[in-house]
Amino acid sequence: MSGWFTLFTNARYVLDGEVVEDHLVISDETGLILKREGYIGGEAVDLEDNIIAPGFIELHTNGVKGFHFTQFEDEESYAKKIDKAAKHYVTQGVTSFYATIPTVKPEEFQKILPSLTPRAIPSSASLLGAHVEGPYLSASKNGAHNASLFHPSTTPPEAIYGPKNLSSSIKLLTLAPELPQSPVLIKTLLSHGIKVSLGHTTASYPTGLSALQAGATCLTHTLNAMPPLQSRAPGLAGLISLPPTHDPPPPYYTLIADGEHLHRSTVSLLHRANPRRSILVSDSVELADLPDGTYAGHAQIAYQQVKQGSRATIEGTDTLVGGCVALQQGVRNLMEWSGCGVAEAVGTVTENVAGFMGIDGVGGRGVLREGRRADLTVLSEEGEVLQTWVGGHKVWDREEVVREWEDDGEARG
Repeated sequence: MSGWFTLFTNARYVLDGEVVEDHLVISDETGLILKREGYIGGEAVDLEDNIIAPGFIELHTNGVKGFHFTQFEDEESYAKKIDKAAKHYVTQGVTSFYATIPTVKPEEFQKILPSLTPRAIPSSASLLGAHVEGPYLSASKNGAHNASLFHPSTTPPEAIYGPKNLSSSIKLLTLAPELPQSPVLIKTLLSHGIKVSLGHTTASYPTGLSALQAGATCLTHTLNAMPPLQSRAPGLAGLISLPPTHDPPPPYYTLIADGEHLHRSTVSLLHRANPRRSILVSDSVELADLPDGTYAGHAQIAYQQVKQGSRATIEGTDTLVGGCVALQQGVRNLMEWSGCGVAEAVGTVTENVAGFMGIDGVGGRGVLREGRRADLTVLSEEGEVLQTWVGGHKVWDREEVVREWEDDGEARG
């Protein structure tokens, strides 16, 4: 790319839940967003009145395109598979992701997690670390997890994940707060810099509030694998309505907007309750972006799995094993189901995620402010991903892909 910086013209961009009428300047050299005035020259990119959003951040993905993050053979081949998944993510507007490892045996965790240390991947989405979902979960809300592998909260996390992985790879952990002594476990995890989310749980509202007081700050796939929201027993979902001045504040909460895990009206209700805390996730599994059919299990699921459209289940049951819808489709679904605009929907996969994980400061991501990484997604008004930029460089362009496909078709005759 020519010049030391790129100026985006004829564009709008997303900031603080609004679409801003202005231009954006990014550095080709540092890969950061620059202040918007005082630059002459460089390369001007006309975006034809499309919208620049921060690159999407995938908080909860178990795999994609035939690869589940528990499928580990050796470090070299595993790294290549991670790289291939990261290359796919940018085609969906995702510029960074947390690889989710569901409940597996301690030896499996300790074998896999060293390979999930945060790293940049050339021309691809960056790996930000691991989200471990288990094994501190409720046996009666196990979902697709193997409950025989669950542990009490008194089991030291070092014994399950390995001491080094607590400070290097693991960035987020989902647990059930009703387990005995879970507040002690929460505080131990926080001391390692790990964010704590509540999920796969039977916890009541008061128990959830106690977990927030101990330091938990999120709910995992809200209303899935947790008690329902009822008139006099709101469960964990009721916590999202806490006033912003409350101590502790309301948690962030993740939603799977695929039309399988939650009814569209439920997605709308939950999101509209607290849009600045709402986070969309795909919860994708390796069946995502594969043809419909029956597939083998893996270290988490010992049974055959069936994919049919956006639905993935354990064969012979209605148990969902995860998601098959890309994050950008979830954004468009949220716009349609809740009536929110593109900026608000985009906030659920950018600013809200970065705020929750504490990565939105200078040098960070998820917000289009000076000094942050120039990880960008160019969108249409309808939320379709048109381009993806990582560290100030374009890594994917839908028009170029379509043109190559058409040229290849002509060459084949």
